[in-house]
Amino acid sequence: MDYLANLTKFGVNFGLSRIEELLSRLGNPHQFLKVAHIGGTNGKGSTTAMLANILQSAGYKVGTFTSPHLHSYCERFRINGEEIGGSRIAGLIADLLPHLEAMVSEGFEHPTEFEVSTALAFQYFYQENVDFLVLEVGMGGAVDSTNVIAPVLAVITNVSIDHTDYLGKSVREIAEVKSGIIKPGVPTVTAAAGEALAVITKTCRERGSPLTLVGRDITWKHQSSSLDGQRFSVQSRRYAYDNLWLPLIGRHQQINAVSAIAAAELLIDRGLPIDIGNVREGLAATRWPARLEILRREPFVLIDGAHNYECARSLRQALDDYFPGRKVILVIGMLADKERAKVVSELAPAARAVIVTRPDSPRAGNWRELAVEARRHAPEVYLAEEIEAALNKALSIAGPDELVCVTGSLYMVAEARELLLQ
Repeated sequence: MDYLANLTKFGVNFGLSRIEELLSRLGNPHQFLKVAHIGGTNGKGSTTAMLANILQSAGYKVGTFTSPHLHSYCERFRINGEEIGGSRIAGLIADLLPHLEAMVSEGFEHPTEFEVSTALAFQYFYQENVDFLVLEVGMGGAVDSTNVIAPVLAVITNVSIDHTDYLGKSVREIAEVKSGIIKPGVPTVTAAAGEALAVITKTCRERGSPLTLVGRDITWKHQSSSLDGQRFSVQSRRYAYDNLWLPLIGRHQQINAVSAIAAAELLIDRGLPIDIGNVREGLAATRWPARLEILRREPFVLIDGAHNYECARSLRQALDDYFPGRKVILVIGMLADKERAKVVSELAPAARAVIVTRPDSPRAGNWRELAVEARRHAPEVYLAEEIEAALNKALSIAGPDELVCVTGSLYMVAEARELLLQ
């Protein structure tokens, strides 16, 4: 782990030449894997988990590679929900080291931390002979290191403004980058809308990729919801799914679920024996922590990694849906490269008090600026540099009928989750 952490000095360095060279030296393990490639701005992880669970329910051995992790690097690599062991990671990195050293000695750029993680994932899942790999894009798409694969299908959940330093300043520019995972002749699913959908549709047409559009080709209807989850029905060209249960809250999770179902049906088109029961069981087994997750009930403590404006809108909608009229104590910390002012303007008006804290990241920047924005919308604003102090403050001022909502950077939310579980 120290070795991997040291690789962060190479930063974010897009391009496929380094990962392709490293994988070539490993015997191109990725070429032997059946891969479902999941991209988009928000909802990638949830959709990955749902599709993987559906496939597992159908009897397949399913690998998932996701990022970032919450508490342990091992979370990124799972087979049928089980995390990789630390000793296995150590062994895989030991196998990679000679190849990395040889590349550098021969004049190649050193692969980045994420490129090494991606290569490690491909090697692990190849060695374990998984039936499928459900692979989450790291950032963007076109030149993300996961984009060396020839997938059996691609999913682009949605497109909104995020990572503007790397992907572009507009939805159109970002959609063009994310459309890089669309491959010639390979079917694509998307729940995108507006400008982003126009870009994705054009790319699919140019590359001969059959497009399934969530909301047009596969539709859903909300049935009921509670703090334990939600029920909904889905109508596709193939099946009518009634009374599906998803133990995740938030309207957006229904859209992610429908995207996963659409992807599963593309695999049925390839002859895979997946049925309605597998979909039902897979969704019902899905857990995705730190996304509208309730950790306590007296007072209610909700945590959610709402790290960009679209996430914040989904969180605000969930607060209105599930906790109407309940006073909110908001604990928030965000990285400097995010739309902090827009996120605060969405969430702070719903709060009785806001506690601004610092994410444990070099990208935190002037984290106190968030308090200046919060004071424009909320009557009480506090500063607490350490997340533990922020949580203690929130719990000390929250009444039994109030809600403590912890949100922002996933780094900060992960630390808060660990403290709350302890």
